[in-house]
Amino acid sequence: MIRFEHVSCEYEKGQTVLNDLSFEIQDGESVGLIGANGAGKSTLMKVLLGLLPYSGRILVDDLEVNKANLKEIRRKMGFVLQNSDNQMFMPTVFEDIMFAPLNYGMTREEAEKRTEDTLNELGLSNLKHRHNHKISGGEKKMAAIATVLAMDPGTLLMDEPTSALDPYNRRIVINTINKLNKTKIIASHDLDMILDTCRRVILLSNGSIAADDGAENVLTDQILLEKNRMELPLSYSHMKKQ
Repeated sequence: MIRFEHVSCEYEKGQTVLNDLSFEIQDGESVGLIGANGAGKSTLMKVLLGLLPYSGRILVDDLEVNKANLKEIRRKMGFVLQNSDNQMFMPTVFEDIMFAPLNYGMTREEAEKRTEDTLNELGLSNLKHRHNHKISGGEKKMAAIATVLAMDPGTLLMDEPTSALDPYNRRIVINTINKLNKTKIIASHDLDMILDTCRRVILLSNGSIAADDGAENVLTDQILLEKNRMELPLSYSHMKKQ
């Protein structure tokens, strides 16, 4: 379980990015984080990972997010970055996926098996020996997800997982997300993807929670979305016009 208790964050003194956030995410929930640019979505993920200082209290499985607990907390969470190029740094896909298991103390044999299993689970065996700079954006996004899943985290954080993907690869990523039996926190402007993958949505506005409800309730509320500088998901907009 993840719990935020009156959490605030300032980048600079007087510039509040998160403002007194309190909420809980239960084990196995899929939660979408939405909001206009600058609403605080990426910052929320960074404070959860201990990458930014904050006031208040954040608990992950009853462990407080602080310097003493960071190593254990980060083993519980995997973070898929928006830009896969910032996540893939080894020569081949196989080496990239194996990097985290090796650094978490697995033997090479164990790490290789974990990597093979992850590739097979995601249907990516064909990418095993491919060089990262020679695969497509969609393949790279899937490989980036694989590098995180190889750590076997209990919670998956994803920042704009479908950005810059064509419709085919976008659908593959959505199907992959839906198959994952993990707690998922997904930040995105792609509201149709959020509707497809999340049961619950937290809407952030100027660092505060403007709504926290079932995904369909939030994402079909045109007045609420427009008030917070957002539009209805395209799929729902088309249904309204019919």
